[in-house]
Amino acid sequence: MAGVTAATHSPLFPQVPDVPDSADAVLEGLDPEQREVATALRGPVCVLAGAGTGKTRAITHRIAYGVRAGILQPTTVLAVTFTNRAAGEMRGRLRQLGAQGVQARTFHSAALRQLQYFWPKAIGGAMPRLVDRKIQLVADAAVGLGTRLDRGELRDVTSEIEWCKVTQTIPADYPYAAAKAGRESPRDPTEISHLYAAYEDLKRDRAVIDFEDVLLLTVAILQDRHDIAEQIRAQYQHFVVDEYQDVSPLQQRLLDLWLGERDDLCVVGDASQTIYSFTGATPDHLLDFRVRHPGATVVKLVRDYRSTPQVVRLANGLLAQAHGRAADHRLELVSQRPSGPEPVYTEYTDEPAEAEGAARRIRELIDAGVPAAEIAVLFRTNSQSETYEQALADAGVPYQLRGAERFFDRPEVRKAGIALRGAARFGGNDSLLDGAVDLPSQVRAVLSGEGGWTPVPPAGSGAVRERWESLAALVNLAQDLAVARPGATLGDFVAELDERANAQHAPTVQGVTLASLHAAKGLEWDAVFLVGVAEGMLPITYAKTDEQIEEERRLLYVGVTRARERLHLSWSLSRSPGGRATRRPSRFLDGLRPGTTPTVGRAAAGGAAGGVERGVLPGAAAAVPRRTQRTPARCRVCGRTLTDAGEMKLMRCEDCPSDMDEGLYERLREWRAAQAAHSGQPDFCVFTDRTLMAIAEARPDSAAELSRIPGVLSRKLRSYGADVLAICAGQELGGEGTGG
Repeated sequence: MAGVTAATHSPLFPQVPDVPDSADAVLEGLDPEQREVATALRGPVCVLAGAGTGKTRAITHRIAYGVRAGILQPTTVLAVTFTNRAAGEMRGRLRQLGAQGVQARTFHSAALRQLQYFWPKAIGGAMPRLVDRKIQLVADAAVGLGTRLDRGELRDVTSEIEWCKVTQTIPADYPYAAAKAGRESPRDPTEISHLYAAYEDLKRDRAVIDFEDVLLLTVAILQDRHDIAEQIRAQYQHFVVDEYQDVSPLQQRLLDLWLGERDDLCVVGDASQTIYSFTGATPDHLLDFRVRHPGATVVKLVRDYRSTPQVVRLANGLLAQAHGRAADHRLELVSQRPSGPEPVYTEYTDEPAEAEGAARRIRELIDAGVPAAEIAVLFRTNSQSETYEQALADAGVPYQLRGAERFFDRPEVRKAGIALRGAARFGGNDSLLDGAVDLPSQVRAVLSGEGGWTPVPPAGSGAVRERWESLAALVNLAQDLAVARPGATLGDFVAELDERANAQHAPTVQGVTLASLHAAKGLEWDAVFLVGVAEGMLPITYAKTDEQIEEERRLLYVGVTRARERLHLSWSLSRSPGGRATRRPSRFLDGLRPGTTPTVGRAAAGGAAGGVERGVLPGAAAAVPRRTQRTPARCRVCGRTLTDAGEMKLMRCEDCPSDMDEGLYERLREWRAAQAAHSGQPDFCVFTDRTLMAIAEARPDSAAELSRIPGVLSRKLRSYGADVLAICAGQELGGEGTGG
C-alpha cells in the first residue's frame, strides 16, 4: 500500500520484528518438527498439522528459508490457500521474513489471474463478465422453466449447482452422482438436473461466468493448450498448498495441471478439520498423498501452542471417539500452554435462558478485563444468531457478526470509502473537516457527516446496529493508525483501506464475535462459548449417514480448538420458555463431561434446569438455578405458541395488534436516556427498545409481574425495578430516579 509500510501496526498494527539477517536466522525459534518442515525443500512434502500447531509459521519459514538460502527463486513459488484473509496473512509473514516476490493467493485468485492473461491468446475476444452471486441467475433459470422456488429452495439448489461444478458433474449426470455421494436433493434430482442445465444456458446467453467457471475454464485451457500450460509451469516451479484437506476434485485437477510431471509440492492439512464436504471438499487427497507420492517426506505437527491442556484434553477426547478414515489418521495434540480452567458445561431450560446465561458470563469476563474482541459465541446455524444478538444487547455487550457479507462489500463501508476518498482529495479544505486537526477526528467528522456515524451506538440489535458497528470499526482503525504512525494523513488512511480491501483484511471490531462454526475455522479467541450443543443441532438433524455424523463431530472439534484459555459449552432442554424438555446434550459429549452421566436430566431443585453447571471440576456441586419453569409462551392476543425470541419478549405475535401505552413508552424512553447519561453508557445498556415496548404493553404493577418480562434480568430488576414500576404507576421521579 502506498504510504504505509509493513511496520505500521499497533493493536491492529502489531509491531513487526526485524527481518532475519540470514537464512539460518529464519530457522531460529522453530521447534524440531517445524524446523524439519522448513528445511525439507526438495521433492513432495506432506505436513500433517493439528489445530494450533503453527502450520502457517512452519510453511512461511520454509518458503523464506528456501528463498534466503538461494534454493528457491521467489518469483517461481506459488503458495495457495482458501481465503483471501489467509493469503494476505501469508504474504505479510513472508515480507517480514525477507521473502518478497513470492505469490500467495487463493485457488480462485491465481486461476482468475491466469485466465485473464491467457484469454485473448486461448479464446480471443473479451472475457465474459464474472458475476459475484449466482443466486439471481438460478432464480431466473427456474422462472424460465416455470419452476417456483422459495428462498430456502433457491439457496439449496444454488448449493447443489456449486457442488456439481467443483466435483465436475455435468447436468445429465446429477441424479446418479447425487445418489452415489449420498446427497439429499432439495428437489427431485431430475428437476435439479434441468435447473442446472437451464442455468448454464442462461449464463451463455448473458455472456457471464461464475466463481466455479474460473477454475473450470482455466483447467480447460491448460488441458487443451499445452503451450500455455508449459508457459505457466515455466513460471511456477514450486507449490505450497495450505488447508489441503479442503481441496475439491476440481482444485486438485488444476493443481495437477500446474505441476505437470514435477513433484516439487508441499501440502499442509489436518483430516480432522475437514468440515466442508458439502462444497465438494474431501480429505482423500491429503490421506492418499503418500500413495500418489511414495517417496514423500511426511512431518507431523502436534505441539499445540494455542490452547491450554484442559482444552486440548477435550479436543483429543472428541477425536478418540471418532470413526472412519479421517479418524484413523487423527493427531494427538500436546499442549505447550500453562494449565488453565476446566471447560464449563451448562444446561438451561430453554434457548432464551441459554442466551441470557452466555451474555451474563460474557459481561462478567469483560468486567474482569477480558477484551470483548477476544470472546466468541459459536453456533451450528446462522439462525441461532438473533437470540444471542438480543441477549448481548440487553447485557450492554458490543458484538460483531462474522460470516455474513464481507466487510468491504457492505454498502455502508463502500459509501464511507467514497466519502473519505473525496475528503482526502480536498486535503484540509473540506468543510466537513473544520476543526478536525488529527486523523481520528477527521475520520469521525467525515463519517458523522456522510455516513451517519454517532459517538453512541444505537439501541438494540439488527441492521441499524450492524451498520454502526461497521463505521465504528473504521473509526477504531483510524485511531490505531494514528498511534502507529503519528502524523498519518487522511490520504494515508484511504490507502490503508484500499490495501485492506484488496486483501479482504477487515479491521477488527471491538466486540464479541458471533459466528457459525464453519465461519470460525482458522480463527481463535481467549474465551469461546459453544452454544446449542444438543442433539438435533450437533449433530444437526439432517446428518443421517455415518460420514455425515462424523463431519458434525469434526465441526465440534474445530469449535473446541478455537479456544485459547476459557471454553464454555451449553445446551437447552427446550426451544421456548415452558416448552417440553425433550432435548438432551450432544452425544459427542458423552463420557467427556466430568462427573456426569451420558444423559443429563433436569435439576432437582424445583424441576428447573436453567443455568445449572455440570462438571466444571470432577465432583463440583451444581450451581443454583436462575430461572424457574415457565408455562409455554403464548400470544396474549391470538393464543398461538410463540417461538421467536422477539415475539416472546413482547408476548404477542409480531402481526397481532399492540395495546401499548404510547405515553408510558415515551416516559420510559425519557427515563432511560437520563439513566444512560448519568451512568455514561449507551441507552440500550439500560433496556432495549423492545423491552421498553414490552413493559409499556404489559404495564406491570408489581416486581413479580415486571420480572416475567423477557429482558428484565434480576440485575436490572434490582437496579431499575423501583423506577420502572413508579413510572408505570404514573408517579413522578425526582432527579435521576432511584435506579442504580
